Amino acid sequence: MIEKGQIGVHQFTILTILFTVGSSILIAPSGLAYEAKTDAWIAALLGLLVGLLLVILFYTLGSRFAGKTLVAYCEELMGKWLGKAVSFLYFCFFFILAALVLRNLGDFITTQVLVDTPLQFTHIFFLTIVILGIRNGLETFTRTSEIFLPWVLLFFFLMFIFLPFQFDPKFVLPVFGYGLKPIIRASFPLIGTPYLELVVFLMIIPFVKTTKKLGKSFLIGVSIGGSLLVLISLFSILVLGDKLTAVQMYPSFSLAKKISIGSFLERLEVIMAGIWFITIYFKLTICFYAATMTFGEIFKLKEVKQLYLPLGMVLIVLSIVSFPDVAYFIQFVSKIWVFYSGTFGLLIPLILLALAYYRKKTKKLGK
Repeated sequence: MIEKGQIGVHQFTILTILFTVGSSILIAPSGLAYEAKTDAWIAALLGLLVGLLLVILFYTLGSRFAGKTLVAYCEELMGKWLGKAVSFLYFCFFFILAALVLRNLGDFITTQVLVDTPLQFTHIFFLTIVILGIRNGLETFTRTSEIFLPWVLLFFFLMFIFLPFQFDPKFVLPVFGYGLKPIIRASFPLIGTPYLELVVFLMIIPFVKTTKKLGKSFLIGVSIGGSLLVLISLFSILVLGDKLTAVQMYPSFSLAKKISIGSFLERLEVIMAGIWFITIYFKLTICFYAATMTFGEIFKLKEVKQLYLPLGMVLIVLSIVSFPDVAYFIQFVSKIWVFYSGTFGLLIPLILLALAYYRKKTKKLGK
């Protein structure tokens, strides 16, 4: 395999937490509140439960082919050419996901932070940092995640201390006031982002040190990340109300502006921005790393470092031309992405698992 490094189970858990929180921390509450109204936090909880079932699917598939990447067992189960074709589709999925995450970051910076800065400059600057992070392999940027996770948790802790002063319990009532259907509808986009996207870890699991705790750590990491999304959705409703949360592009960023302690500690949106810059960096890094590794394994390359610059240039262009504006982006993520990611995060893994069980059964019958 191209990757020679290995990471520990603890580091893997950290990666799953950061990936799950990712870009969803800023955009998820809005979509949830738009459909589920005051029950947005229940829809987030439902999404988390489905996400944990998907984690079990991914771990079951990955553990059946210990030490092998998604590309390897696609070829093993489907044959060389069909397996390569499916693997190439996964490369496209990971690459498009990276473009989606990069554009999400660019839109946030150019609309909320640096409004006069060209989108292209933001993308180039951030992607350069990503490439610098992965040029020394998985082990290096995973160790970096251990440094940044405490800061993410500290920022969350500060929000959870300061925001209760702004709570209005009436905003979450009535519970289940609009029925179950809106809750189910609201959970679909959240299942698409980030839970179906966790299939990207099938390119990382082979490089985790072999242990029986891997499945447990995967579940714990996604549970922690998903719980943070549930809490931020609940806090958005409690502070902003469902109507204001639904119309905000980045409700959790607006949520941080509401923090006010006395007359000396106000508008701590920098806390939310800090969380988001860290989590989205690692999500983008994982997606870009998985895409380059997938491409390298398909074409049997010995090194993928030479791919970072050309693929990075293509990624910048793709992130700009694929989504003409923010309105198109929202429509795409809320209506289309769940079905697209469902193909790669649910349908194909189920087919691969079925083929693996069938192959094992025929081998037993053959004996």
